[in-house]
Amino acid sequence: MRRRPILSLLVLGLAVVGSTALAGCRTSPDVAAYVGDEQVGVTQLQAAVAERLADDDVATYAAGLDDGGFARQVLNLMIGERVYDAVEERYGITVTDADVAARLEELLAGEDQDALFAQLAQQQGLVPDDAREIIRELLVREELAQEQGLADLTDAGIQAAYEDAKTSGQQFDLGYITVPDQATADAVAAQLRADPSSYATLAGQYAGTYTLTTPQLRTADQLPSVLAQPVQATLPEGVFTVAVAETGGVVVGQVGLPTLDDLRADLTSQARQDASDAAQPVVDDLESGLDVTVNPRYGSLEDGSVVAGDGGVVQILSGGGTTDGSAAGD
Repeated sequence: MRRRPILSLLVLGLAVVGSTALAGCRTSPDVAAYVGDEQVGVTQLQAAVAERLADDDVATYAAGLDDGGFARQVLNLMIGERVYDAVEERYGITVTDADVAARLEELLAGEDQDALFAQLAQQQGLVPDDAREIIRELLVREELAQEQGLADLTDAGIQAAYEDAKTSGQQFDLGYITVPDQATADAVAAQLRADPSSYATLAGQYAGTYTLTTPQLRTADQLPSVLAQPVQATLPEGVFTVAVAETGGVVVGQVGLPTLDDLRADLTSQARQDASDAAQPVVDDLESGLDVTVNPRYGSLEDGSVVAGDGGVVQILSGGGTTDGSAAGD
């Protein structure tokens, strides 16, 4: 369980509506998309695109897309915002600006916010408000999962996840000390079994390339192949010895259980992701009932995203599509 970077979390928000949409007959040259009783007006979309293109980094990103591609991306975001407004209303969920700001600060983990926003503009064509909206939708899914009993993000839920992690051996603390021979390894192993806290002192006595000064948090897929079997045999905690030719000696390994505090960040991150995933089908079902309909001049809704029409170029209003979403004459 490793925390995903904020960039990877945000990129997931680009396809923001459900997997399918009902075929609707609602059409108007002034409407880019219908979302239930709500609409995304052509004028609204054009203004939203223009506002984003005022950022030089976003404009450079948009210039690299096919004709109409950036307008479709912005339309995706605007549709998604309305879908999640409907989710909040249907299920009585409220995610505030303060909630979004708190999660953003947590995801940044001390990184510079302005630098992150610049990177999002350059790599994904997102402005800060887009990033905040994607985080809002993530929080809505988490709250929805809680409300529907699909996840438990409370302290008790994290404690239960910790107990599961302990029994499954998904994560563990691993330290290893390399000594010159088996007799020394047996003596060091006996000391560790008698007093696990003596690890640092013993590691200092046998410092070297193949000795860790302190145990490190590991997962099974991070183990050197030569240590995989003895570690698995020792879990959930204990001491082992194994001769390793590459080290020129014998490795004494110490396997231990991380504390809840050590794993809390990873467990919380994984629980949130599981909650988001569990809530997505509920969002998809609600979105299907909204009869989301996209003006065919912008493209069509496929697998949750507005894509170019059959001709490969989005026809906006009465003419050829443009990157900035403006109308063009026939």
